[in-house]
Amino acid sequence: MAVPVGRRWEVAAFLALTVATGLVDAVSYLALGHTFVANMTGNVVFLGFALSPESGFTVVAPLVSLAGFLLGSLIGARAARALENRVHRWLGFVFVAQASVIAVAALLVGTDVLHRTGGTSHVLILMLATCFGWQNAIVRYAAPKDLTTTVLTLTLTGLAADGVLGGGKDAKPHRRLGSVAAMFAGAGVGALLLQATMAGVLGLAAVAVAIAASIFLFGPAAS
Repeated sequence: MAVPVGRRWEVAAFLALTVATGLVDAVSYLALGHTFVANMTGNVVFLGFALSPESGFTVVAPLVSLAGFLLGSLIGARAARALENRVHRWLGFVFVAQASVIAVAALLVGTDVLHRTGGTSHVLILMLATCFGWQNAIVRYAAPKDLTTTVLTLTLTGLAADGVLGGGKDAKPHRRLGSVAAMFAGAGVGALLLQATMAGVLGLAAVAVAIAASIFLFGPAAS
């Protein structure tokens, strides 16, 4: 699928989305009952843990997150197919929509409409998981394979296996290292800021997604 900006701008946009993933998963795991909204592998594992009454894990939050993620993936896939041949800057528009939903979530948390615990926390999990299912589906269609923005397993595998030490020919692993650094930075900043404000972390994630959207909307066209 064609990306409407130059390669360096494209990489910057997908790294901004990776930062947003780290920020939001810091919120979901540390504040919303040990669940992920972007990393579904972790949620499947948590559901397995929940089979043991002594584990301390429950099934509700991971199931809500999985449902939201699948819904978002479906919406994202439909949007990608519908817009790829109609809107030159289509990636910008879909990520504006994602940033808007995350910003609304931040506003609802900041005004005490949604809370860390109770039933409203599941509404927040559903909103965020839908956003990142959406992101994951769009990235699947548009991003280079080593910039997944939500999981790093294949990125790390490629970093080791495709490098010179692994017998490969990838002598410039900058994008993969950048992806790891972006996720680390998002998660670290999210964990630190969460001690003061959950709404602020979500707001920062919305800004990161908005930066990616702005790059796709206004960045220099691919030559």
